[in-house]
Amino acid sequence: MARYLVSLLAAAAFGAFAQERYPVKPVQMVVPLSPGTTVDIIARLYADRLTQRLGQAVIVQNRPGAGGTIAAQSVAASAADGYTILMANTQHSVNPALYANLAYDTLRDFAGVAMVAEAPALVYVNPGLGARTLAEFVALAKAKPGTINYGSAGVGTATHLGGAYFASQAKIDIVHVPYKVTSDLVSDIVTGRIQATFSPIAFMLAQVREGKLLALAVTSRARVPVLPEVPTVAEAAIPGYESSTWYGFFAPARTPRAVRERLAHNLREISEEKEVKEKFAGQGIFPRSIELEDFDAFIREDVAKLGTLAKAVGAKAN
Repeated sequence: MARYLVSLLAAAAFGAFAQERYPVKPVQMVVPLSPGTTVDIIARLYADRLTQRLGQAVIVQNRPGAGGTIAAQSVAASAADGYTILMANTQHSVNPALYANLAYDTLRDFAGVAMVAEAPALVYVNPGLGARTLAEFVALAKAKPGTINYGSAGVGTATHLGGAYFASQAKIDIVHVPYKVTSDLVSDIVTGRIQATFSPIAFMLAQVREGKLLALAVTSRARVPVLPEVPTVAEAAIPGYESSTWYGFFAPARTPRAVRERLAHNLREISEEKEVKEKFAGQGIFPRSIELEDFDAFIREDVAKLGTLAKAVGAKAN
């Protein structure tokens, strides 16, 4: 018995020592989308700075596919030691409603490290639609239900559910058109084959500045510096409305809290760097810090909210 207690104490001491020294080897940051996407760009921004701060390489691994579930599954199945972390976005909260047989549990198999940023969307429309303001857009949709098509990046994506949420709050009937290739969506809204989309600010900002598209409103709580003249949805048509895509980091469940605390602390300080804020602002992204158990609580609420919305519109993965 005495020998057993000594072994337990030794193991605990070794574990505490290992956590105190963390990290002693490279950290793998798994990203659920391809290089060049917003999630990937944010991941690499933090990976470079974490490498400098932690003294160990933080290596981005892109594992796209199946709506981010391939990446999430690989992290859920990895060792709970802080050397494999997941960079995810709002899609992580939607997937439990989209996939009937996920190989992991979104709430039980992950421990929150930190949300680092959020990105509101713009309500983009083709100028030929005839709506110059969001109020006019809503009025037109009510006058001609089922005639306005809005594009998204696919069934169950943030751009799909963002449009569905807007339609439900505005009490309008608009038709969802999912795309597999985002360049096709851009081409179709510019040429008028579809009339609207609810997409991230940076997605078609160039087309707005060139006059090819109109930005009627932004879905954030406040106006954004990159387009200060564009009102919020709440200002323009739907009081209290807010919708944004979040970005954050997770570790496998049971990853020691001390390890997650160190990561969260460094992520928070990186978010406060002037250069990071400036890069975010240019893309219509804004730092937002929610850490550890508070992030876990946020995810529980988000899974419930977005799951309800996904079921309401019948969103299911193919």
